[in-house]
Amino acid sequence: TCALPIYSEVNAANVFSSGTIQLDDSPGTAAVTLTNMAPGDSVISPLIMTNNGSLPLRYAMTTSTTNVDGKALAGQLELTIRAKTASLCTAEDGAILYGPGNLASGAFGSNAQGAQAGDRTLAAAANETLCFKVELPIATGNAFQGATTTATFTFDAEQTANNP
Repeated sequence: TCALPIYSEVNAANVFSSGTIQLDDSPGTAAVTLTNMAPGDSVISPLIMTNNGSLPLRYAMTTSTTNVDGKALAGQLELTIRAKTASLCTAEDGAILYGPGNLASGAFGSNAQGAQAGDRTLAAAANETLCFKVELPIATGNAFQGATTTATFTFDAEQTANNP
């Protein structure tokens, strides 16, 4: 009998790694704050959204509010969110993503899986600035004197690759 020679070849170092999405905001707390508001007052503040991940992402935003004093100031405040242009946020010239509308229901996009109307996209390592404006309408009545509300803006992100 004759034995056939056995030959093998090794192809090593095949590496696979998964990508990441990581949505960060700056400042990380208190994006918009104004105390001692009088009817007609408003505040405009930028919020920088950054994708610190390695994959492109899309994101959406929702708002929740609390009125611990029971005066429901959140229902009086008007919110407008714009995409920043080359100008300062105070120019108010960017595309409107939300509003003007009630602070308590402020939202754009959808946290449902897949692309939805209003979702924002960010490439890996990219950022964009959103301009938040909160206004206490001039017609606000005396019942809201000394009122306080807190708003929480929640941003939900998902990968765009293979996720139509």
